[in-house]
Amino acid sequence: MKSTPVPWAFVALMLLSSLSGCIFEDTDGTGSEDVLAVFNYSPTSNIRSGDVVTFDASSSTPSGGITYRWDFDADDSTDATGRSAEWSFDAAGTYAVELTVSDGSKSSTQTKDVTVADATASPPNAEIIQYASDEDCNNDDIDESTHIVVWICEMDKSMTDRDISATTTISLDASDSDAGDSSQYITTWNWDLNADVDSDNDGDFENDADLTGESIDWNNVEPGEYELHLNIENSAGMTDSDSIKVYVSYAGQWSDFELGGNTSGSAVTLDFDVNVVYDKDNGNTIRKMVGELTYPKTDDDCTSAFPGATNCRAQLDIYAFNEEDEEASNTSDTGLDQRTDGTDCDEDENDCVFLTLSSYMFTDTESTYDDGEWTMQIRNEKINDLQVESFIIRLHYK
Repeated sequence: MKSTPVPWAFVALMLLSSLSGCIFEDTDGTGSEDVLAVFNYSPTSNIRSGDVVTFDASSSTPSGGITYRWDFDADDSTDATGRSAEWSFDAAGTYAVELTVSDGSKSSTQTKDVTVADATASPPNAEIIQYASDEDCNNDDIDESTHIVVWICEMDKSMTDRDISATTTISLDASDSDAGDSSQYITTWNWDLNADVDSDNDGDFENDADLTGESIDWNNVEPGEYELHLNIENSAGMTDSDSIKVYVSYAGQWSDFELGGNTSGSAVTLDFDVNVVYDKDNGNTIRKMVGELTYPKTDDDCTSAFPGATNCRAQLDIYAFNEEDEEASNTSDTGLDQRTDGTDCDEDENDCVFLTLSSYMFTDTESTYDDGEWTMQIRNEKINDLQVESFIIRLHYK
């Protein structure tokens, strides 16, 4: 039987048909993306009637192949189309602005309330009053005009309490704020104490009402560095904000206590526990921690009667350990003739030894020791016991 030739046009048509899924594939990737309406607007506050507000839906998904419909006055009609739009509101009030996006088969809607004030409304002025402690714990004046700077001074600590856990109260005062003009008044004072937490889940990390009131106390504040935000609103619905840094430093002193002698081949130690904070992401970073030890060169009741004792010359050292009990630093290499600061130390009678840990020691890297629960330790390697004059731990956050 003689075969009938297949026309080349038919072959080409069949080939194109089999490859159509590749040749005409939708390349914008919209088919697999969820349809989600997301919009922002600017300005976000202090909008007055007649002001032009810009609305932006560029965060909606997918990025292409969808339509945008805007309803600015909640009348279920389309007031504008397109990825962005501008609108002005004719009167004061709160408007439920609605965006609907659609890919032809699926749609999504987001609604946000936009507050509009009267055209004559004036914004308030938020202001946090700055102050500082008169002196630090070393009786030095504090020269500060920008931040709130406070020292916690526990200069008579008991040897039964070698744990630093003191807190303080920070007074927050917004009484210098004004409402904008004489016809208005401030209706709310909200204090956001932690810009790392969005406790009201509105997407703004600086407007939470952790505390409310014109002048209030913030209690149980631990040593550290903090940034606070004040948000106020006036009777016209206009808002303003202010922020301030708060630095809480600490000093604790233990005086006139005895440290036993090394009579068993093991150093005698005293541990002092302290929490150190270095959180760069939150802006809460210690500047330095300092241990200051003052003791007599020779104790009054020193004796050389113990085997191996050749003299009564004392030597105490400070050691620092991190939360993992890793030794970070010590003063053992400081020679006896170097144990003085040359100013406050009675060089004739006393030795004064200092251990300073700078902020980089508390960072979370392979070569440093991280923050957390640290231990400062006084160590006596000598046989004779010693009556210590004082030991001070200072935490500098400013």
